[in-house]
Amino acid sequence: MSNKICDHTSVGILVYNDDRILLIERKKFPFGFAIPAGHVDGDATFEIAAKRELSEEVGLNAEHLELVLERRMENGCRREGGTWHMWKIFKADVSGMIKLSNDETRSGGWYTKEQILPLADRTLKYLNKQISEEDWQQNPGMEPVMLEFFTELGIVAD
Repeated sequence: MSNKICDHTSVGILVYNDDRILLIERKKFPFGFAIPAGHVDGDATFEIAAKRELSEEVGLNAEHLELVLERRMENGCRREGGTWHMWKIFKADVSGMIKLSNDETRSGGWYTKEQILPLADRTLKYLNKQISEEDWQQNPGMEPVMLEFFTELGIVAD
């Protein structure tokens, strides 16, 4: 667990390459595949935080951000008091080359909707207690909060 206190504000960044979406596999809790994301952490705006998180996690520079979703989510994090977050999800136009953070990511890459669906199905099984916590940590699906976002954005179906 982190010693930081949760600020209850988070950003996520959707990066597309044609019909593929950039996903990372988180090395730390909350485990699972996700878009680059993180806490605002005192940045002046959600947009500044989104640019920082994108650079920290995958080495890309956000050239343009478009807000695509904003809402409060009851989702935990590893920080003290982290039981909910006010999220802003942005779609980003980017420059640079992907350079995954060794500290925060196990893997990452470009995924089509067809490749995302099995990750979504695995998450549903995990949430329905059909997959153990140990198995999930070794072979996760999508981070649960990301599944909710992807469903709401129409990337995966209900």
